[in-house]
Amino acid sequence: MVIWIFPDEMDTHGQMHSLEALMASLIMIGIIVFAVEATSLTPLTSSTANAHIEAQLQTMGQDMLNTLSYTGHEHNSDLKNDILNWNGTEYVWNGTGYDSRDSNNITLVNSSLGEIFEFIAIPRGIAHNVHFTWVNENGITISRPYIYNGDPSDNAVIVSKKVVLSDYEVGNTSTFIVDTGIPDADNSSEFYNIVNVKMTLWRM
Repeated sequence: MVIWIFPDEMDTHGQMHSLEALMASLIMIGIIVFAVEATSLTPLTSSTANAHIEAQLQTMGQDMLNTLSYTGHEHNSDLKNDILNWNGTEYVWNGTGYDSRDSNNITLVNSSLGEIFEFIAIPRGIAHNVHFTWVNENGITISRPYIYNGDPSDNAVIVSKKVVLSDYEVGNTSTFIVDTGIPDADNSSEFYNIVNVKMTLWRM
């Protein structure tokens, strides 16, 4: 049996196949464009990298504070000694050491925080601030800078450690109050105050 195909019918089938191919191509292009736009407009790579850096800084800062908080038998921790030896001066990194903000002739010496920053943070390009925070007689939280290196970036992390001070550790409480502003929270006991050491770290 012979089937005759007329030219008009062949043209109709050809047009249908061409139209189907065109529609399929448009659909594929639309899918590709949508996928590219969805991935390119969302900064997944940058966010993941920032989160990774922040996690590293968080761990590093907490390890530093934990190390300085270690207390040997009948000895104060290095972190507590930094607070007890503080006279209220704010120090700023000058490229080679920590100078007083008020006088370049005064440098930070015998500071465990300063030493650990010079050993760990500075060689890695990590900027850092340290604030001592406490509660005054009126129940208001007071914060004063110990080491200040500028305003933190948006990706900065904050770690902290509380240090309990007693009267016998402070020694001359009157001088300590005048120098630091940290008051005796309880005059009826040996408890003096709690100082929260707040460390802020960020990449330069």
